[in-house]
Amino acid sequence: MLKKTIKFLKQKYIVITQSIAFFPVLISLIFFILAIISINVENTEFINSIKEKVPYLFIKDYETARAILSTIIGGILSLTVFSFSMVMVVLNQASSSFSPRLLPSLVSNVRHQIILGFYIGTLLFCIISFTALGAYGVDADSLGLSTMLAAIASLICIGLFVYFINSISVAIQIHNIIDKIYDGTKCFLDAELKKQKENKIVTNTQNSEDWTTIKIDRTGYYRSFDVSLLTKSIREKGNHIIILPYVNQHIWKGMPVLKVKNFIDEDELENLLFCFDISPDRHAGENNETGLIKLMEVAVKAMSPGINDPGTAINAINKIGQLLNLYLEFPESNSRYVINDKITITDFKITAKEMMRMIIQPIRLYAKHDNSVMYVLIKSLQFICENPNISELNKSTIKKELDAIKEDIDKNVENSYDKQALIDVL
Repeated sequence: MLKKTIKFLKQKYIVITQSIAFFPVLISLIFFILAIISINVENTEFINSIKEKVPYLFIKDYETARAILSTIIGGILSLTVFSFSMVMVVLNQASSSFSPRLLPSLVSNVRHQIILGFYIGTLLFCIISFTALGAYGVDADSLGLSTMLAAIASLICIGLFVYFINSISVAIQIHNIIDKIYDGTKCFLDAELKKQKENKIVTNTQNSEDWTTIKIDRTGYYRSFDVSLLTKSIREKGNHIIILPYVNQHIWKGMPVLKVKNFIDEDELENLLFCFDISPDRHAGENNETGLIKLMEVAVKAMSPGINDPGTAINAINKIGQLLNLYLEFPESNSRYVINDKITITDFKITAKEMMRMIIQPIRLYAKHDNSVMYVLIKSLQFICENPNISELNKSTIKKELDAIKEDIDKNVENSYDKQALIDVL
């Protein structure tokens, strides 16, 4: 029961923190608490001493305080509506012009969430202060602190609005979107490659045919195997576990997903399946595969007849080439010790052949009529083939893809001069 609760809380934590409403709600709650505190400390000795030293900062006239608060409420409400409208316009443009899969990364921009949260928090603060002003009546001096804080917050909101306009204008530019995806994916790959080199161990999984094979009990996309959810009995006995699917692979109910070396009982089998994180969404989470898929979709969308933007496709392909060059350095399988070196976990990466099918082939099929895009695609694959850290097997897979590109050029490039120029590059 405890393990189920932990897994449920982890899943909900990810959903909540990735929601566009997370920071606005959190900041609004802070402003709500601040409003209550400011009202209650208004007449304390400390605040009264400040009022005596800087009286010009505290409003004493009831009508003036009322006018200031009502003006701020109307102004901040307009800013909030306009800012939310701009976010919706940006999301709509990104979805129609680039790829719907880019929406989560744009929505999860923490800076924009904080700005929107500050707007809503200021609005909530002013409404509470305005309500308290009505309760105190003409004794406006009882809310001088709250009125002053509301005025300061409104000035900050104006500055944040200017920053928001600039930030949202920069965020929607496609080269910035591509760079952000590239930087995030490269950072993930560098960290993963470093971790594998530090924790890698040599194991023999060639003779695993007689190991216990476990089939999955649900359908979805494989995200991870959470070893922290393993039961005490599995932890103490120790075992060698082979995870068959690669991250982001779609698995069907009844498909083999695990191989276990030592004997396990029915309860332990259920626990191993429980450790699987299966998502119905292909693009949930951030990892190296989803970053490459997003860049591929941007390139394909850019080459669609309605968009026809070879420049964007070329930019995305250049980034894909750099990321694939790093990704294909990973060994096909990796083994590591977990839980006090008692359990060995072996998992797999996407093969070069599958990566070509997922990432390169869609671009090749959509861009086979465009000489400039095909040229960049060829040069990117040739760049990968020159990497000495990539295995000969992976290089042979890339060369087969180059042969497929040559066949597409022969069939689809009509101009003989352009066709010969591309073939010469090959």
